[in-house]
Amino acid sequence: MSEWLKRFSLEGKRALVTGATKGIGFEACRVLADAGADLVVVGRDAQGLKDVTAAVKKAGRKCLAVSADMSTVEGPRLAAKAALAEFGTIDILVNNAGIALNQPLLDITMDSWDTTINVNLRAPFLLAQAVVPNMIKQRMGKIINVSSQSGVMALADHGSYGASKGGLNMLTKVMTIEWAKYNIQSNTVCPTVILTPMGEMVWGKPEKGDPMKAKIPLGRFGTTTEVADLILYLSSSASDLVTGQDILIDGGFTAQ
Repeated sequence: MSEWLKRFSLEGKRALVTGATKGIGFEACRVLADAGADLVVVGRDAQGLKDVTAAVKKAGRKCLAVSADMSTVEGPRLAAKAALAEFGTIDILVNNAGIALNQPLLDITMDSWDTTINVNLRAPFLLAQAVVPNMIKQRMGKIINVSSQSGVMALADHGSYGASKGGLNMLTKVMTIEWAKYNIQSNTVCPTVILTPMGEMVWGKPEKGDPMKAKIPLGRFGTTTEVADLILYLSSSASDLVTGQDILIDGGFTAQ
């Protein structure tokens, strides 16, 4: 194997990915498995868990499927406990599960606010809290938190979503301050609109999506593979000096 391929190889690594049944999470699982990682795939959709498990196993990797609800305290802890019981340690944590309940600020209910914060911010914290002790013991680990450009720039109707993602960005920086000394790299990936099922729901109609595309210098939305490839880089030894960063993958949206 060429030296540069070795730097991107995940052979022998064990990764946990939340929100694994569709969109960015599904593609990240496929890409990480192609790079050699064994996977713990976490989601709520039974058929989606079967599909992503089949994709991982097709790449010749081990896969544990865990059904868990990231909106609860128990869900992330259950997922971490199952992962550690199966593999002993987790080398790569991809906090991808997310929810967008977009409304004007005056219309946000406490239920929608709490659900958004719980899934997008509390669940990544709980999962990291559970798996990082073993990363510290082995003095190696990668944490990739999937955030959003709306965690960096304000978007109308994104009050709770933007607050949760902005909080995730800052949580990631605190992870770096506390855990980098143990050779644990923590970063956020901040995509523009990606036409996942959630992205289609919010931006799929031309009257909503076209004005947003007009603000992106590249003139298009992103693909799940483009985000998954960045996750692969941040999961590999090629990124060992990169930590505490909010990495925009936004077609230039935030450059303006």
